[in-house]
Amino acid sequence: MILERLGVLQTGHFRLTSGRHSDRYMQCAKLFEHPVESAELCSDLSERFSDVDLVAGPALGGIIMAYEVARALGVRNIFAEREDGRMALRRGFTVSPGERALIVEDVVTTGGSVREVIDLLLERGAEIAGVGAVVDRSGGSVSFGAPFHALMTLEVASWEESECPICREGHPIVKPGSRQVRQ
Repeated sequence: MILERLGVLQTGHFRLTSGRHSDRYMQCAKLFEHPVESAELCSDLSERFSDVDLVAGPALGGIIMAYEVARALGVRNIFAEREDGRMALRRGFTVSPGERALIVEDVVTTGGSVREVIDLLLERGAEIAGVGAVVDRSGGSVSFGAPFHALMTLEVASWEESECPICREGHPIVKPGSRQVRQ
């Protein structure tokens, strides 16, 4: 599998953004180290959507992906980033009422960041054409009220710290994500 070959799918002991622990982690930044492979995967994802005016991704994981999917579709690309703890459009990005937006994210677990971007674009009058991801870590349980397509679906076990079997074995933990865990 390409994601294992590129070091995207990692095994070990990880603290997820949610604070839960897991024995597997998707480090999609490793995918985007490889422009040819990431462009191919983003192009494959773009083929699942049509009638799109723009592609938006949440920072940080969705920025490169949104660019590549937009390039494959021949449409505009924007990204949202956190400002005072909330997703915001900055850098002069705008969305016009009625524009059809595709939201993309590298890894979807709970869908929280994607939902924030959806809400942000809906507030500006956009229509949500769909949501795309490289990996759906929810095992297919996440829903966005719009068509959702992922290139790969995984059901990854996770535990509260107090229930983590890897902690009980005494293995050190790694926090590889881009956001800090709230303690």
